Amino acid sequence: MTVHFIGAGPGDPDLITVRGLRLIQSSPVCLYAGSLVPEQIVAAAPEGARVIDTAPMTLDDIIAEIQDAHDKGLNVARVHSGDPSIYGATAEQMRRLEALGIDYDVTPGVPAFAAAAAALKTELTIPEVAQTVIVTRTAMQSSAMPNNEDLDTLGKSGATLAIHLSIRNLREIERQLAPHYGSDCPVIVAYRVGWPDETFIHGTLSTIAKKVRASKITRTALIFVGHALKPGEDFRDSALYDADHVHVLRPKKKSKAS
Repeated sequence: MTVHFIGAGPGDPDLITVRGLRLIQSSPVCLYAGSLVPEQIVAAAPEGARVIDTAPMTLDDIIAEIQDAHDKGLNVARVHSGDPSIYGATAEQMRRLEALGIDYDVTPGVPAFAAAAAALKTELTIPEVAQTVIVTRTAMQSSAMPNNEDLDTLGKSGATLAIHLSIRNLREIERQLAPHYGSDCPVIVAYRVGWPDETFIHGTLSTIAKKVRASKITRTALIFVGHALKPGEDFRDSALYDADHVHVLRPKKKSKAS
């Protein structure tokens, strides 16, 4: 018996991996985060499967369901949104399973920031503009941020920021980041990425809070901040395909003999 932690992607049922879908199709027990995982994905569970929305459940409740399946020798598909490694609350589940001697594995999924960038037709790492992407959040009603992971500290890098779980904290985001990025730095709020009502709101650090307030978006949104979001037309080409850039797969051409 194995518990399969599966990343379902951010919303579009087509963005789940082939492996993840096959595991759901073969698991007689399916536990999924119903507030974020589309029902179309878990509808792939085999006929007669025990399919449970874990949104209203506690950790103890979830582990009890897994333990019951384990006792019966049944595989479990534990389906999370996005990728399980990012704000998936999987670490505490895995710790419990290890203590109980229950086997598990993990299948990655498409994270929301990658799906959003694809929908926006945007590269988050532009040569000489930004070469680092930081996935983070801010502290509101959830657990506190560790030391040196506040936005003021992270913002000193100038990296492209993908800020989760913070749509109600836009004024604080502006306050901490404007000194490093400038008030006119591009910001994009990505709402319900991959769902039918997917929405993108474009603004700057100084304008985005007002625009989001007018839209009445209060949850399920990702905030991008960084100059790579709007690099202009004069950024340099990557060295990767530069004719003068020599590497092992494209060695220097030999001069033709005269």
